[in-house]
Amino acid sequence: MNSKLKYVIGFLIFIGLCVIFQWRAGQISSTETLLWYSIIPPLLAVTLAIVTARLFPSLCIAVGVGLLLSWYQQGITPNNFLTEVVWFARAVSVGNDGIDLFNFWVVLFVFLIMATISVVVASGGISGVVVWLSRFARGPRSSQFITGLMGIVIFIGDYSNAMLVGPTMRPLTDHHRVSREKLAFLVDSTSAPIAGLAFVSTWIGYEVGLFEDISGTLGLGRDGYSMFFDALSFRFYCVLAIIFVIVNAVSGKDYGPMHDAETRARETGDVAASDAQALGHAASFTSLPNAVVQPLSAVLPLFALFGLLLGGFWIDGNGTGSMLSLTAWRNALSEANNVMVLASAAASAFVLSIICARWLSKLRFSEIMPVIWRGVKESFTPLGILLLAWGLKASCDRLMTGDFLAMMLSDVVSPLWFPIFVFICASVTSFATGTSWGTMAILIPTAIPVAFSLDGDTYGLTTIICLGAVLDGAIFGDHCSPLSDTTILSSIASSCDPMHHVRTQLPYSLTVASIALFCGYLPAALGLSSAIGIASGTVLIILLFFGVARKPKLAI
Repeated sequence: MNSKLKYVIGFLIFIGLCVIFQWRAGQISSTETLLWYSIIPPLLAVTLAIVTARLFPSLCIAVGVGLLLSWYQQGITPNNFLTEVVWFARAVSVGNDGIDLFNFWVVLFVFLIMATISVVVASGGISGVVVWLSRFARGPRSSQFITGLMGIVIFIGDYSNAMLVGPTMRPLTDHHRVSREKLAFLVDSTSAPIAGLAFVSTWIGYEVGLFEDISGTLGLGRDGYSMFFDALSFRFYCVLAIIFVIVNAVSGKDYGPMHDAETRARETGDVAASDAQALGHAASFTSLPNAVVQPLSAVLPLFALFGLLLGGFWIDGNGTGSMLSLTAWRNALSEANNVMVLASAAASAFVLSIICARWLSKLRFSEIMPVIWRGVKESFTPLGILLLAWGLKASCDRLMTGDFLAMMLSDVVSPLWFPIFVFICASVTSFATGTSWGTMAILIPTAIPVAFSLDGDTYGLTTIICLGAVLDGAIFGDHCSPLSDTTILSSIASSCDPMHHVRTQLPYSLTVASIALFCGYLPAALGLSSAIGIASGTVLIILLFFGVARKPKLAI
């Protein structure tokens, strides 16, 4: 498409959506405190990112517009402008409600994990692991299957999942000419869905806490863990997304932009597109010439990272009882400062990677230090984008974008269609704001009471289905959004251009969401067993890949 035409179409869509939201806001009398222009910053960011394919400037513009709109909302005076600047600065650093170091720990984690990856690569550790894994991965399909399997096994959290699986498997998938876009898809689609479903993960405490709050508000008489397990049968998107990944890998077939990316990689060996602006380590994964290739140089730091994550969650969460008890782990994870544990474990793995590089791979400290600095420098660009994504989230919080979106779509009252509506509403909110957790926090208190009333003020089927629909819709929208931190981290881990990742993953995510809606949520609302929905969805996915999708050229 001509670039000028693309800009014109993007501008017209942006203006059209703004007009629709302004008109819709005027139809609802209860939106006096909610402003239609709160949708402008995220809508502008998404539109510019899609039209220009440049995420960094798109986010810069959207954050700037968000700051100006919040200034306008508070009153256009010099003093108010300074107040808003300070508010935004605190929002992306230590928070505005006391001191919250969540973002600080995430930044430190990314710094340390990128430096660690750089060291284990240069020391020959990754090369050794790749040599070992290559005995099992003999082609593109098997390497994709192993990548997906690793993503499922490492279920402890979405951040740790992405940053462990992506860098470890990237040399192997590169060797077998699997595109970076496919690797990013495999990493992204087995991070949040697995963490969101796992009985023991960094997500469980947050999800259970939200359920506990709404249970107390509505007087349901159910604890948060029981509600989590009640909703587990209706997590159609997450379950089908994992099935989709496995079937996709086994079939060796693709469709849409992903098929084009895989064909390019197979035919030319170019695992990334020529115009890709990759995050993370764009350079090839080769060890230093005089390094002793030793798998333990990578295995020890990575296993230490995973082991310290588990141990840190247990200790920081004041774990009691048997470490084999799922209940004990759930309680510990709900109490632990998860991101601080991530950063601490990454720091320990970083130190161990240096020790292994020195004594196992026989590198001198004078050789290791430039490698560390290279890893730190590689983190600057992705961290800049991550900070801007947080800035946009702060803008949405300040302008109450999520509350506005929830209000715009809050008058659908049919018990049959309400779960579908809740899933779509959660998807739109998550896509626009780039946060699945924030979407859950917005919609569980607003949508679940409506579902409860539709059930006749009882804890019935519609309420339980909607619990799952909120969690799944939040993850689906997050998957599709170029503003999401997990999208960005998956791109970092896979050394993939984030816009290329979004463009190739979007058709797959939309496919799974459509199947989840029509095979899962709609039949479930009619009273059919959720197992039937998952089984029928699985059959559709198998038929899609073995009947419609095509193998990339030269596929093995």
